[in-house]
Amino acid sequence: MSVTSATTTSAVATGAAASNRHAVTRTTWWHLAMIVAALVWLLPMLWMLSLALSDNATLAQGVTGLIPRDFTLDNIFGVFSVGLTSRWFLNSAIVAVVTTVLTVLLCAMAGYAFARIRFPGRTIVYATVLAGLMIPKEAMFIPLFTMVADVQMHNTYAALVLPRIAAPLGVFLMTQFFSRIPLEIEEAARVDGAGPWRTFFSIMLPLATPGMVALGIFTFVQTWNDYLWPLVSATKSEMFTITTGLASLQGNFAQATELGSLMARGLVGSLPLLIIFLLFQRHLIRGISMTSGGK
Repeated sequence: MSVTSATTTSAVATGAAASNRHAVTRTTWWHLAMIVAALVWLLPMLWMLSLALSDNATLAQGVTGLIPRDFTLDNIFGVFSVGLTSRWFLNSAIVAVVTTVLTVLLCAMAGYAFARIRFPGRTIVYATVLAGLMIPKEAMFIPLFTMVADVQMHNTYAALVLPRIAAPLGVFLMTQFFSRIPLEIEEAARVDGAGPWRTFFSIMLPLATPGMVALGIFTFVQTWNDYLWPLVSATKSEMFTITTGLASLQGNFAQATELGSLMARGLVGSLPLLIIFLLFQRHLIRGISMTSGGK
């Protein structure tokens, strides 16, 4: 019996060791695949950085490799000396921040109402809001343009902000988030004498911080990157956002042919988004996982 027991124990140990080796091998290959994917994603950005740090005269002779040729910072420092770039950055910052704050607040209120408040026609209203996900933004340009023109709001911050705060995806995300918060929390607040507004602002909103952070990052990125609506609504150069402003410089032949300056403008224009992702990536992942039901 002892020999049989020893044999069985040895077989179990051998099987466990083999299973561990397989698990380590799978993990190693998974990490290698992720590293390759990250390098593929970073390659265009590294190339853009290399060109932005290279001299324009040298680049005119040819572009090869990822190492800057005739290293210089003139292209990056010169971004803000061309056109109204500083004003365009300010416009984008104002529009993105205000849009993000309003969108997160309104979507949180709507999501709380759909998740917690029972009112007649709630299902129909919620389905109508979600139907907005199926309508392309381009299909709404003419009605939006006409509405904004009727109230003479073009070339204003309001025209750049207000059409963006209607976010069906944000309402859906916040509805899913609030629906997963235990009902006992609200019941305890009501027992303590908290009214609906106090319950929402003092208890529910703090609990929904991960979801609001995720929604805020999505909104900020989409607003900063948006090109079509600012192109339609802002016709005065001083009201351009950074996307439309930098694109307008391509009409200048000298600016369009200086490849280093062109890449520097793209690099500086995307820098705020990189900073946002680096600072809030953990909050973004946590918010998405909690919204989808993960722990």
